Amino acid sequence: MSPTTIYALTMLLAGIGIPVLAALNAALGVRLGSPFAAGVILFTVALCAAIVVMLMTGTAPLAKAPDAPKHLFLAGFLVAFYVLSITFVAPRFGVGNAVFFVLLGQLISAAVIDHFGLFGAQTSPLGLFRASGIALMAAGVWLTQLG
Repeated sequence: MSPTTIYALTMLLAGIGIPVLAALNAALGVRLGSPFAAGVILFTVALCAAIVVMLMTGTAPLAKAPDAPKHLFLAGFLVAFYVLSITFVAPRFGVGNAVFFVLLGQLISAAVIDHFGLFGAQTSPLGLFRASGIALMAAGVWLTQLG
C-alpha cells in the first residue's frame, strides 16, 4: 500500500471518529451532568493513550518542547475548545448539525492555511478550481443536513 493511501485511510478513520467522539462524549457529559467533566475524562484517556504510543515508538523528545515556539502550543487550546464545545453543543443542537459546522469550519480554515502556507504547511494556492471544489464539498455537507 502506498504512503498516500495509508495517509488517506488514516485521515478517513480520523474523520469517522469525529462524530463518534462527539456523540460518545456528549452522552457522557449528559450522564455526568457536566460536559466539562466529560472533557476532563476524555483528555485523561487521550493523554494516557498518547503516552503509550509515544513510549511504544521509542521516541520521547519531550525535552525539546521548551525550545519550541510558544504559539505551537495553541493546538492544545484548540483541541480543548473543540472537545468542550462539541460535548456541550451536540446534545442541544444535534451531532449532525454540530459536525456540519465543524466540517464547514475545517474546509474554510484548511483552505486559508494551505493558500498561505501557514504554520509551515505546504502551499496550495486557492484558485477558482480549488475554491469551486471546496464550495461543492460544503454544499454536499449542507445537503446531508436537509430533510
